[in-house]
Amino acid sequence: MSYTQTLQDTARALVAARKGILAADQSPRTIDKQLEAIGVKPTAEMRRKYRQLLFTTPNIEEYVTGVILHDGTIRNHTDDGTLFSDLLIAKGIIPIIKVDKGTVPHTNFSGEVLTQGLDNLRDRLEEYYNMGARAAKWRAVFTISEHTPSEQNILFDCMTLSRYAALCQEAGVVPIVEPEVLFSGNHSLERAEAVTTQVLQKLFEQLQWYKIDLSGVILKSSMVLAGSEYAQQTPAEEVAQATMRTFMNSVPKEVPSIVFLSGGQTPQRATENLDAIAELEAQEGGFPWELAFSFSRGIEQPVQEAWKGKEEKVEEAQRALIKRLQLNSMADQGTYDPSME
Repeated sequence: MSYTQTLQDTARALVAARKGILAADQSPRTIDKQLEAIGVKPTAEMRRKYRQLLFTTPNIEEYVTGVILHDGTIRNHTDDGTLFSDLLIAKGIIPIIKVDKGTVPHTNFSGEVLTQGLDNLRDRLEEYYNMGARAAKWRAVFTISEHTPSEQNILFDCMTLSRYAALCQEAGVVPIVEPEVLFSGNHSLERAEAVTTQVLQKLFEQLQWYKIDLSGVILKSSMVLAGSEYAQQTPAEEVAQATMRTFMNSVPKEVPSIVFLSGGQTPQRATENLDAIAELEAQEGGFPWELAFSFSRGIEQPVQEAWKGKEEKVEEAQRALIKRLQLNSMADQGTYDPSME
C-alpha cells in the first residue's frame, strides 16, 4: 500500500458515518481545573482513573473512530496495566496524539499567542507511531477583537501548522490541523465569518505552498457563530449557513474531511448546531467533505458531572458518555431533536 493511500485510508476511517472523534487531550493543568470544578482533588491517579472511565466504556467504538490523547495519556494504562493506546486499538479506535506544546505570547503583538512544539517533532512522531498513533493534532488559537487577529499572527501560525503537517505525513501520520477561532468575545456573526474565512484561506494557501498532500489532512474547525458575549446569539440555522459558506469559500475539495470542535459551547448547543449543519447538507445535496464531530467538553462535561470522582458512579458516568455520543451521532445524521436530551 502506498504512502498516500495509507494516509487517505486513515483520514477516511476517522470520519466514518455516524461516528466522531473524542478529544481527550486536555493538558494536566486543564484537566486538573475540570476535576476541581466537580470537587475532585486533582492528582495524576485521578486523571488516570478518569481517562480509564472514558476508554473502557462499553460500546464506545460504536460512536468513536479515534481518541485524541495527551503525551501523558498515551503513556498511561488501565488498572491491569494495559496501555490506553493498546486498549483503544483493540476496540478498533485509532489513537491520535496531540503534539503541540501549547501557546506563548506573540512578542510585539499584544493579546495574541503563538503555538509552539516543533522542536524534536520528527523524533516524537516516530516514537508515537511506534506506540500506535496514526494521526496527530496541532492547535493554533486566534482571538477576535477590534485589532486581532493580525495578519502576522495568522501567517506565522499557518506556517507552523504547515511544517507540522509535513513532518506528520513524512512519519506516516495523518495531520489534524486545528486553527481555532475562539468563541469567547463580543464579536458579531459577520466578524466571526470574516475572520474564520481569512484564517482558513491563509492556512490552505500555506499548506499547498509547503506541498502538503491535502488528501491526507483533516481540518478541525470552529463553527462560525457570534461571540459568547455578543448580545444576539446565533440561531442554529444561521450557524450552519455561515459555517458552510465559510468552508465553501476556503477549504479545497481535496481535503477529505472536516471535524468540528465544540469550542466553549454547551453540550446541547454544540449538538444542536451540528444537527443544523447536517440538515443543511441534506438540503444542499451534500458537501465536498465528510463532516463529523470532535468535541471535548461538549461530550465530557456531563460525564464529569455524573462521575465526581466516585468509583460507584463510574457506570453512571459511562452511560452519560454513551448518551452524549448517541445524541451527536444522531446530530451528525440530522436526526437529533432537543427533546432527546
